[in-house]
Formats: sequence, structure tokens, C-alpha cells
Amino acid sequence: MRIPSAPRTGAWLLLGLWIVAVAALFPFAGELESVMSDKETDYLPASAQSTMAEELSATLPGGTESTFLVVYQRPAGLTETDRATAVEHYARLRAEYGSVLGPGLPLASADGQALMFPIFVATTHGEPADYIARLRAAVTERPAGLTVEVSGPGALDADFESAFDGVDEQLLAVTVLVVTVILLLTYRSPLLWLIPLLSVAAANVAAMAAVYWLARGFGLTVNDQSAAVLTILVFGVGTDYALLIVARYREELGRTAEPGHAMLTALRHTAPAIAASAATVSLGLLCLLAADMNSAAGMGPVGAAGIVCTLLVMVTLFPALLVLCGRWIFWPRIPRPDTATPSTGGVWARIGVRIAGRPALSALAAVAVLAGLSLGLLGETGTLSRADQFVTAPESVTGLGTIAEHFPERAGTPLTIIGPRDAATAVYEAVGADPGIGDVEYGRAGETIAEVTAVPSDPAGSAAESATIERLRADLATIAPGTVVGGPSAAGLDTAEASARDRRVVIPLILLVVTAVLAVLLRALVAPIGLVLTVVASFAAALGASVLCFQHVFGFHGLSSELVLMALLFLVALGVDYNIFLVTRAREEAARIGTKAGMLRGLAVTGGVITSAGVVLAATFAVLTTLPVVALVQLGFTVAFGVLLDTLLVRTVLVPALTFLAGERVWWPGHRRVLDTAATGVDTDQSGRVTTPSR
Repeated sequence: MRIPSAPRTGAWLLLGLWIVAVAALFPFAGELESVMSDKETDYLPASAQSTMAEELSATLPGGTESTFLVVYQRPAGLTETDRATAVEHYARLRAEYGSVLGPGLPLASADGQALMFPIFVATTHGEPADYIARLRAAVTERPAGLTVEVSGPGALDADFESAFDGVDEQLLAVTVLVVTVILLLTYRSPLLWLIPLLSVAAANVAAMAAVYWLARGFGLTVNDQSAAVLTILVFGVGTDYALLIVARYREELGRTAEPGHAMLTALRHTAPAIAASAATVSLGLLCLLAADMNSAAGMGPVGAAGIVCTLLVMVTLFPALLVLCGRWIFWPRIPRPDTATPSTGGVWARIGVRIAGRPALSALAAVAVLAGLSLGLLGETGTLSRADQFVTAPESVTGLGTIAEHFPERAGTPLTIIGPRDAATAVYEAVGADPGIGDVEYGRAGETIAEVTAVPSDPAGSAAESATIERLRADLATIAPGTVVGGPSAAGLDTAEASARDRRVVIPLILLVVTAVLAVLLRALVAPIGLVLTVVASFAAALGASVLCFQHVFGFHGLSSELVLMALLFLVALGVDYNIFLVTRAREEAARIGTKAGMLRGLAVTGGVITSAGVVLAATFAVLTTLPVVALVQLGFTVAFGVLLDTLLVRTVLVPALTFLAGERVWWPGHRRVLDTAATGVDTDQSGRVTTPSR
């Protein structure tokens, strides 16, 4: 009878605890969608004028209203039947939704090819996504050849929310498929891939439940985009941790007969680096709490919760499952005791030897590549408008194009202007006198405030429309203090301004925190500063290359307002991860055989597993490019490209080359005994294998 070892008993205990925990957490994870919101004003700080306008609008008779624009078009010219159809639709919608304002009949375009009328729907009917299908169905009956489109801010909001329908399931399915394929190719085992996948799935449940509690308990802003990134982050980072643990576990199984003891040794060597990696990413994410944008500030705790849950699962449940499965889980390449040692030869050792032979040239070549890619930042880097957020333009976006073509004086999206009631006339006259306004009307009035609705004459999201909004805000602050200008375009302008502020404040904070974590981990200053600078250079190159692709391949009309901040955060935090895994192993070896030989051995031993981890993380972020929202496509592409660049160029070439050039100074100001090849007898053979020091 086999007596269970202490590690094996502990593994059974951990497995039981996690089964109970996942079962208890699963219902809360399923409730995450109930606390999510994709309203643009929910992304903004309370001090933004567009946010204040929405809050004030809710106090007016009828509460907050969603604006829709119904537009009819016949290129050959409208017929009497077309006009009668529009009048009938207008009456039908007025009867159903009640709050129809604007001209008494549909407004005709000057070219005689289009008709249009607005409709304002109160929140008593629900959110726009709840009734957009009914609203569009109400105007489907029309003569042949007449085009009818339901557009406007309300339709944009509804189409944006609808773009995420089924995304969670699609994202999870594609992510699981991608991770499964990569694990099968990496492990070449029909069984082993199941263990990390099951563990990461448990981490995802725990992370979703944690985020749900944060949203309910602290009012955390969670949207579909942050939920999508949470899934990608958990699966990508969790799989990376699994690759690192398995690589060292396999190595220890070649030395130890008992899997439990082999795992304890493996964790003793890998857990500190993994914990440092998790701390770096989590603290970097928490820097987002300093952001003005609620969506960015919310992403910090969301991502940090995902990383912490992933760390807990991957250093407890995952090792327990491996120990309980035993060696057979590696079939057909089962490691046997006293038959395996860590490889210090092969392609990564040869690469290291070549770099060590010409470190200056290698570093210059890597920097030249990064600098060349960074030139792409000279391309189009303006901010995407709300209408440009869709990969494929929905009806709400094409409708805006129709309005801009046939009603140029109403090309912008309606602005909601709310100020003191006794200044309503002055506000109306000032707005109507602005050269950028095509139409202005009185709106609702409350006891102390009144509403004016205005339509800019310049296209939605254009620089001219933004200039009109800024001009109105400046003028009205003098004419009627306390007046605020809101609406979708105003919210877009507020988003751009808040995002610019966040970049100025949060980016330096992220770099400072990551550098500090590395300094504590490595007990040095030179290495942390150098590592962060290399990752920043990698980020600039990745963003430059991405801008070129977005402009000339994808056809996007600018960048998401939060792309720069989010991409830098993930690329710096995650990019530093791989350098942590390499440099901590190199430092471990350098204590015995010197810095140069230690880096060569570290690169040889970790090259394969870190590259696999980088490919996994890049592939999981690349899954975001399959989604129908431009912001997620841009984030996924930029981070995936940057991770590959960091894995294959920065970590493989630039960091080793700079380490060889700096020598022992890389660990300054740590006091270490200076070792070199001559003193220790460390050398490499013709195949690039690092030889053992002579005794």
C-alpha cells in the first residue's frame, strides 16, 4: 500500500478547497453583466460638462431623453407617396413614444432628395438598446426605392451596445481555442494542455466574481471593454505562469523521484519571479486609479483583481493538479529521474553567443529597428469619434452620413444646453448667433433650469464641431454662469480632454511604480532603469507600427482616446514580466558563474519557455481583433504586436546585449563579487553550449 506524501496530501486539500470556492463563486461571476454600463457619460468624471448636463436633464419634465433622427432618402427625388409615408411614420412614433419635438412635419432637404424628423424618447421606455428594434420596425413599411434610416445619438448608443451582443461567449470560445492550440503545439502532449486550461478557467470565474463585488460594493465602473480585457488578461497571463511552472517542474522531475517534492522545488524557484510579475502588473494597473476617466480608473481594479486571482490559482490549484496527475500527464515525453538536465545548448544558446560576441552592434541594430518602427507615430493619431468606433458601420452611422449629405446645416449631433431658467432667452440668442450652429430650439424647462437644443452645422466629431462646442462653453460661461453644454459630441470632446490629462499624470506614475518594483526585486538601480527604458522603446515602436496599420490597412480614422494609456500600461507591465523571468534567472546564475555567463545560461534555459509565453499572450490579445469595436481591435493589435516585439527583439537581443556591455555594473549599487569568464573558467563551445566552470 502506497503511503501518500505530505505534498500529495496537500494537493488533495487544495483541490477540494478550490472546487468548493469555484462552486460558491460561479453565481456571482454570472451576475457581472448586471453591473456593466457602456454609456459614454459613465466613462467621464462628474466634473465634465457633458456629465453635468445629463444629470440636470434627468431633473427636467420627462427625465433624460434619447435623441433619434429618422431620415428618408431617394436619390432620384422624393415622391408624394414618400412624403405621405414619412408623415405616417411621424404620427405613429409620436403616438407610441409621445415625446416627439421639432417641426410639425418632416423637414425636407433643399435638394428634394431627403426628409428628416427628430424623436426624443424618455427613459420611461428603457435604454435605447431595449426598444431600437421596435422603433426601426415601425418605419420599415415604405415604397420601393425609398431608404429609411434611424440614426442620431440614441441609435448610436443602441448600436454600440448591440455590438457587444454575444461577444462574451465569442471571446471566451476563441480564446480557449487559441490557448488550446498553442498549448498542444508547445507541450506536444494530448493530456497536459487540459491542466492549465482548467486552472485558468477557475481563475476567470474567481476574477469575474471579484469584479462583480467591487462594482457592487464600491461603484466601480465596469463596461464591456474592461470585461473583455479581463478575460484576455486572465487567460494570457495564467497560461504564461503555467508555462514557466511546467518548464521548471519538468526540469526538477529529471532530478527527483517524487512529483510532490519536484513541484515544491519548482515553485521555490519560479514563485518569486511569478509573484514579482503579478505585483508589477497589478501595481501598474492600480496606477489607473489616478485617472479622471471612470473607464480607465475602473480598468485598474478590474485588471488587478484578475491578476491576483490568476496568481492565487496558478500557484495553488495548478501545481496541485499536476502533482495529483503524476508524471504520466507528460505522456508521451515523460521525464524520468536522473535522465534530464536543463538545456544550455540549442538555438537560444547560439543566439546568446552571437550577441555576446558583438554586443554593441547587436544593441545598435535592435535600437535601429525600434526607432524605425516608431516613425509610424508621424501618421494619423487623432481621436476617433463615436461614429468611427464600429468596425463595420451600422445603420446609425450610415444615417449620419445621409444627414450630412442632404442637411449640411444639421450635420452635427444635437447639443443639450442647460442653464438658469431666467437666462433661457439670453442662452437661446447666444447659441443661435454662433456661426457653427445650424439650428436652435427651446427645450424643456424646470423650476430653476431650462433646456436649449442646438444642432451644429459641421459633421459630428469634426474639429470644426469641437471648436463650436468650446466656443459655446466659453461664451455661455460669461453670458449665463452655470450653463453647461452636453450631448454626444460634447461627451467626445470631454473624453479627449480627460484622456489627455490621464496620459500626462498616469503614464509617469506607471513608469515610476514599475521601476521601483524592479529595483526592490533586483536590488539594483541600473538594471531596472535599463529594463523599463527598453520596454518604453518597444512600446513606441509597437504604437508606431500599429498607427501605420490602422491608417493604411484597417482604414481607421484615428485612435481610441484611451489606446495610448492602456497599451503603454499593458506593454510596460507585461513586457517587463519577460525581462523579470530572464533577468532573475540570469542573476541566479550570475551569483555562481558571473554576469556574462549567467546571462548566457539564463537566455539558453529560459529562451524557449519565455518565447512560448510571449506567443501565448500575444495570441490571446490578438483575439480582441475579432470583435466589432474599433477600440478593442486597436488595443488587441497594439498589445499583441508589442508583446511579440518585446519577446523576440527586446528580451532576446537588446537586454542581453546591454547586459554584456554593462557587465557587473548592471547590478549597481548592489555589492557583488565581480566574476568573469577568465576567473571562473566559464566558456562556451562551438555549438553555443555554456560549459561548466572548471574546479
